[in-house]
Amino acid sequence: MSTPQEIPNGRTSWTLTAIVLVPTLLLSGVVAVGIATGLVPVSLAISAQAASLSGQRIQVAADRLEGTQFTQYVVVDRTTKSSFPEGASGIKSADLHNLCQSVVTRMPGFGDVTLLIKAGGGGKPVHASRLVVDTDDLTGDALFTNVTMGQDASTLSGVKNGPKGVVGQQADKISIDNLRQRTRSISADSFRLSGLHLTVKKGSQPCF
Repeated sequence: MSTPQEIPNGRTSWTLTAIVLVPTLLLSGVVAVGIATGLVPVSLAISAQAASLSGQRIQVAADRLEGTQFTQYVVVDRTTKSSFPEGASGIKSADLHNLCQSVVTRMPGFGDVTLLIKAGGGGKPVHASRLVVDTDDLTGDALFTNVTMGQDASTLSGVKNGPKGVVGQQADKISIDNLRQRTRSISADSFRLSGLHLTVKKGSQPCF
């Protein structure tokens, strides 16, 4: 019977690192495939289950978000061992200026590791089509245009509608300055990241 390979003192098992980080690095891996063209023409999804494996939520920050055909309603996520309420938001077309996204993961025997993604600076914002984000905490200065509140979520006409009987809202346009958001799930049909910079750092160094 073979014995497990020992790791020399002072060295890190990057195999272990990869196994632990794969769920939380899913978005980054897909983004990296599209670096050459700047466009990621596939569905991006960080499931609630994958994010929960890291023990941390994903942080998203931007100087400004501008979007069209916004919808939102409350859901209860039951895809993990514990259930929790979230606000499910959909935006058909979104631009994010000076985007920052981070995930901090605790590595056994190593400590915290931070994945940090920055893009959309210099007047060339990140663009996402059919963006869907589930969040339990969001702050910023928001402006809604032609907003309807109290509408049945099943009748929402944007990217994402919800179950019948759940209260929702929608707006033709939305803008949020100084966006700060925590999420377990992000998906989009495509992302275009101008000036993409991805780093992995030792320690806890989140966006905010």
